[in-house]
Amino acid sequence: MQNRHIAIIGVGFAALTAAKEARAKDSNVKITLIGHKEEFIYFPSLIWIPSGIRQPDDLRIPLGNFLRRHRLDFFAAEVTGLKDDGRTVITDKGEITSDALIIASGGRFIKKLPGIENAITPCEGIDAAVKIRDRLKEMEGGTIAIGFGGNPKEPSAMRGGPMFEFLFGIDAQLRKEKRRDKFNLVFFNPAPAPGKRLGPKAVKGLVKAMAKRDIKTYLGHKMKSFENGKVTTEGAEFDADLILFMPGMTGNQWFDNSELPRSPGGLVEADTNCRVAGFDKVYVAGDSGSFPGPEWMPKQAHMADIQAKTAIANLMHEFDGGEPTETFTPELMCIVDSGSTGMFISRTPARSIVLPPCRIMHWAKRFFEWLYLRQYR
Repeated sequence: MQNRHIAIIGVGFAALTAAKEARAKDSNVKITLIGHKEEFIYFPSLIWIPSGIRQPDDLRIPLGNFLRRHRLDFFAAEVTGLKDDGRTVITDKGEITSDALIIASGGRFIKKLPGIENAITPCEGIDAAVKIRDRLKEMEGGTIAIGFGGNPKEPSAMRGGPMFEFLFGIDAQLRKEKRRDKFNLVFFNPAPAPGKRLGPKAVKGLVKAMAKRDIKTYLGHKMKSFENGKVTTEGAEFDADLILFMPGMTGNQWFDNSELPRSPGGLVEADTNCRVAGFDKVYVAGDSGSFPGPEWMPKQAHMADIQAKTAIANLMHEFDGGEPTETFTPELMCIVDSGSTGMFISRTPARSIVLPPCRIMHWAKRFFEWLYLRQYR
């Protein structure tokens, strides 16, 4: 019998976890990763590039060794669509046909606000973080405005945690350089209680930390536009010499060239088993998917890994002639880091834990980075 073939779109957290899990469960299955480059970018540590704790090459992990160890094929291409009910992936380098598909291609930032080109979106990658680093070195003073938005049709499709880390990290960096007094730091958000998804205890802790650090806030007003040197909301406008803004997320452009079911916010609609509704042996994990669950369910690496493991477990059930039975528990887990201390936050449907900032958590985050990346080096 011909070996089964799983195609996995993406080279991020969910994609690599899915590939690793599939190989662990089946030594013979053919696995093809489809992505731009044989390289993994560790996005959680982008926050440390401006201060120099991390250099760009520290976060670029070549995947050659990982691919060889797990006997994975790599197809370097840009996905442009799907056909044949997900059996065929269309790319700019040709088509790939498989027996099963895992969609783990991440999300796309919604860049519709007028003048958004005047803001840096930190989680776009290493180049964005380097640009922030270089701008901070050039600046002798001024106002730095940091904020994030969401997708009003997809409450979970936002990534606010890193923006708190950039905010507190830049504050700490400027204090360490003894030039904080020359800068105004401003945090803006359309929600009156930013970070609500982290839990009420976390919101209070974050707002308190901003006040303690003399960070001005503009909260509860819808964003209108950015200009060179200005941020405008429905409630106020203020000058800004450097703007960092994380928009909400939606689905990849190539989703439009497919029959994939879409959520109101533009993501791939999945069930509690991470299976794409109405498709045979097609699953989604990570930022690409819209999953049943609470509004606070995060778009973060930890959740992507959990969803990828669930997807592979259910796919293997289907290969064996069964039905998907595995589900996942929504879990938010992060350390909001400032470059020297960290606030630990964990949330599940059953509990919420917030630990005040301490140095141990900063070093715990750095240790986890080393531990996590070791499997890919």
